[in-house]
Amino acid sequence: MSQAIADSVPDAAVAPGHLYVVATPIGNLGDLSPRAQAVLRGVDRICAEDTRTSGLLLAHFGIQRPLTAVHEHNEDRITAELIGQLSAGRSLAVISDAGTPLISDPGFALVRAAREAGLPVIAVPGPCAAIAALSLAGLPTDAFAFAGFLPAKSNARRERLRELGGAPHTVVVYESSHRIADTLDDLVAVLGEQRRVCLARELTKKFEQSVVLPAAQLRDWLAADVNRSRGEFVLVIEAAPPSDGDRAEHERLLRALLKELSPSKAARVAAELTGARKNELYALALELGGTAPE
Repeated sequence: MSQAIADSVPDAAVAPGHLYVVATPIGNLGDLSPRAQAVLRGVDRICAEDTRTSGLLLAHFGIQRPLTAVHEHNEDRITAELIGQLSAGRSLAVISDAGTPLISDPGFALVRAAREAGLPVIAVPGPCAAIAALSLAGLPTDAFAFAGFLPAKSNARRERLRELGGAPHTVVVYESSHRIADTLDDLVAVLGEQRRVCLARELTKKFEQSVVLPAAQLRDWLAADVNRSRGEFVLVIEAAPPSDGDRAEHERLLRALLKELSPSKAARVAAELTGARKNELYALALELGGTAPE
C-alpha cells in the first residue's frame, strides 16, 4: 500500500456520537473486513435487523456488544430513542442480516434522522449482493439502476418490468426463491425472449452460480434443475435496445460534437445529455468516422 493510500485509510477506532453503517457478509464470513470487526467491537451498541441472526455472526467473531432490534416494523418508533443516545455521545453501528444496510434493508429512517440532527454518519463498506452481481454479469456498468425487489403479484410485477425494461441502462433487481420462476415468465412476456439477463444465486456461498442468457433460455435453464431455484437471487437485466429514432438522434448529436471533440469525449458528452450508454455511443462515433485526436 502506498503512503498516500495508507494516509487516507480512516482509523478503525470509533468516535463518540457517531453512527456507523457497517456492511456484513452475504454468505462468506471471510468478507467481514478487519475494519468492520474493529468498529463492531468498539461501538456502545449495535442496531441489528434480526438480533438472533446477527448474534450468531457476532459470536463467530467473538464480538460481544449490546444489541437493539431495528427492523421495518419498529424503525420509525425507535429512531428517536437511538438519536437521543447518539446525541448523548454514545456510538452506534447499524447492520442488516446480510450485506450493506439500507440496500433493500432497514436503516433509512435512522440514517436520515441522524443527518437531520447534525450527527456524523460513517460508512464501513463491504459486501452488497447487487454490486457483486453487477460486477460479474458482463453487462454495461457505466450506468445502472438498482430497483430492489419486484412486486409479489404478477400484474404489478409486469407493470414494473415495463417501466424498468425501457431504460437505456442496466437494471439490477432482487428476487426470492419462491417467485424466481414466475418472475422469469413475466420478464420474457414483457421484455421479450432475447433480452439478456444475468441470474446470480447464492453469491459468495458454497453453491454460488451465475449465468448470462437471453431471457427465454434463462427460463429454460432454471427449469432444467430444481436446485437452481433455491437460494437468494439477483437479476441483472440488459438495457433496452435503442430504437431507430434514438439512433438517428444520437447520430445527429455525435456528428455535431465530433466537429470539435474526439470520439471518446463526444461519446461522454452525448451520454450525459441523452442517458444512453457511453460505450455504445463511442462505437457509433467511430462508425461515423470520428478521428479527432484523443
